[in-house]
Amino acid sequence: MKFYIDGDAFPNLLKPIIFRAIEKYAIPTLVISNKRISIGNSKNVEYVIVSAGPDEADNRIVEMVCGGDLVITSDIPLADQVIEKNAFVINHSGKFYNEDNIKQALAIRDLMQSIRDSGEQTKGPAPLNEKNVREFANKLNQFLNRRNK
Repeated sequence: MKFYIDGDAFPNLLKPIIFRAIEKYAIPTLVISNKRISIGNSKNVEYVIVSAGPDEADNRIVEMVCGGDLVITSDIPLADQVIEKNAFVINHSGKFYNEDNIKQALAIRDLMQSIRDSGEQTKGPAPLNEKNVREFANKLNQFLNRRNK
């Protein structure tokens, strides 16, 4: 299993959590982004810089990910593509996407985009808070404990 981190919008609050997990379980991790970001220095972490472009990092993740890998992203279309490759997806708030819930999440995202495209003002996602960080840490821990039994 590998971790793939969609680095373009990866929250600083999650960096120490994911870094501890990478080190504890020696998980090969690729941080993919269009600019240099750091979650920490480790022999287990490789940084992949892609061209600047709206979906360059997403496309590289989809190209590289394999079944059983874990992708960390809040990008719902990316999550949908990753699930089609039988990989796992967790968002920054600790929600796991799977075949049962990704199509609904994608439909809601598309509806909100359509509303915004029509000129309507909508709220963006709520900022990440300590409760979200705890939920992310707990769900990641549960996932890793199940995988490492």
